[in-house]
Amino acid sequence: MPKIIFSIVAWLALNVQAAEVTVAVAANFTAPMQKIAQAFAQETGHKAVLSFGSTGNFYAQIKNGAPFQILLAADEETPLKLEKEGLAQAASRFTYATGKLVLWSKQPGLVDDKGEVLRSGKFQRIALANPKLAPYGAAALETLIKLGLLPELQSKFVQGENIAQTYQFVASENAQLGFVALSQVMVEGTLAQGSAWLVPANLHAPIAQAAVLLGNGQDKPAAVALMRFLRSDRAKALIRSYGYDC
Repeated sequence: MPKIIFSIVAWLALNVQAAEVTVAVAANFTAPMQKIAQAFAQETGHKAVLSFGSTGNFYAQIKNGAPFQILLAADEETPLKLEKEGLAQAASRFTYATGKLVLWSKQPGLVDDKGEVLRSGKFQRIALANPKLAPYGAAALETLIKLGLLPELQSKFVQGENIAQTYQFVASENAQLGFVALSQVMVEGTLAQGSAWLVPANLHAPIAQAAVLLGNGQDKPAAVALMRFLRSDRAKALIRSYGYDC
């Protein structure tokens, strides 16, 4: 068979089998998941249709029948809960990444490498995600409690619905600093701009993030393929490039 005809046949075969998978993605994982979706499409021909938001809101939407096929949560508890409630496929759950929390400011030099700025009073507002909806917000709150700083800083809180909105508060300088995901401020292993303190892991519970195949995704080739792809070396390399452990 001539090479050009073989290529056309192969392309047609790939696209006949191609399908879409709808994915609910924790906001902190926006940038790496966009890259993963591109790589997934190149490798399989399937398209991942991504929605980004808080894990808590996604849980409520899934409970109310939202047609997501996969959830990439910012915690492990929500996927486990969905599995127990019969809304996710048993034994499909796995930890795809462990996130890191940073205190970040767009202003160079404002945040020191030990987080002492929190005690300095040199800011009017500090942003964090809603701890009831976003695991990164819960980690931020736990950090302030362990540091004994919650009472004096609580009046300065600017609360985002999710970690993406929290990042925007700091990026727009509506808050001088805030707790965000390392993946939001790191590019190719270095801080993109401003100043930051990587919060020590012993100041909050691990931010282990789990994926789960939802009921709508069972027996759907694209959904099953994406769950498999997330465990691949190619996906793991992309995840690590944004500062996650996996």
